[in-house]
Amino acid sequence: MANSNSGPIVGDDPKTLVSTDWLAAHLDDPDLRILDASYYLPDMGRDARAEYEAAHTPGARFFDIDEIADARSTLPHMAAPVEKFMSRMRAMGVGDGHQVVVYDGVGIFSAARVWWNFRLMGKTDVAVLDGGFPKWQAEGRPVEDMPPMLRDRHMTAQRQAHLVKDVTQVASASKLGDWQILDARSPSRFKGEEPEARPGLRSGHIPGSINVHYATLLNEDGTMKQGDALRAVFEAAGADVTKRTITSCGSGVTAAIVMLALERLGNRDVSLYDGSWSEWGQFEQLKVETG
Repeated sequence: MANSNSGPIVGDDPKTLVSTDWLAAHLDDPDLRILDASYYLPDMGRDARAEYEAAHTPGARFFDIDEIADARSTLPHMAAPVEKFMSRMRAMGVGDGHQVVVYDGVGIFSAARVWWNFRLMGKTDVAVLDGGFPKWQAEGRPVEDMPPMLRDRHMTAQRQAHLVKDVTQVASASKLGDWQILDARSPSRFKGEEPEARPGLRSGHIPGSINVHYATLLNEDGTMKQGDALRAVFEAAGADVTKRTITSCGSGVTAAIVMLALERLGNRDVSLYDGSWSEWGQFEQLKVETG
């Protein structure tokens, strides 16, 4: 595929990232739909749905990444088939012509995964809330504990196959070196110094991949770095922000943060390895590097 890079994006952009100020200003827009896509790893000790039910931005719907997923796969929260995604969104009152804003309870964590989910379905009017629900709450903005009134909304979707890679494609890219592979996991997991949280997985990384820990792309307040500061993170890791890239992580969640960051820097030629280390780490015939 031809490289489709363009200029970097700074500030509010309803196709990638919007600020809490932007969301507050558009809260009453009739075609705005807000999704709470909070998801927590077991060691975080948090219950995403219970937190949503206790408090969320006005009108927010809860997007469960483990339920709106491919139930046929043994891998965690793999992207849902088109028909399932469309039916779930229709039932949630999310459809054609809507501007979607996705947030999570960490800052920028699982919200980027849902941004990618929408992109995969051909939906581009979707943005992540920069700083997420923690920033929204810290600023004293309105919250509610009532579920929104839902009315079905027609949605059409068309899967964008170029935005996702499977294990065979990633193995080829690793062997041939014709794609840059960026791993969003922590340095200790990337190097194989720390055991994987999911049982039965080997430690290490995909041969030839580069470690760009997702946390290094974020500021202390959970917002994403911008412009030159964001580019500098990739350059310091030895990554080229203009190359066609596959992003990976533990289970395809934080890989989407790296994709979002590259999109903000103008790189539109990025795919996500949906199976990520949950898949690669379990197959003995796939090579693993450490260190």
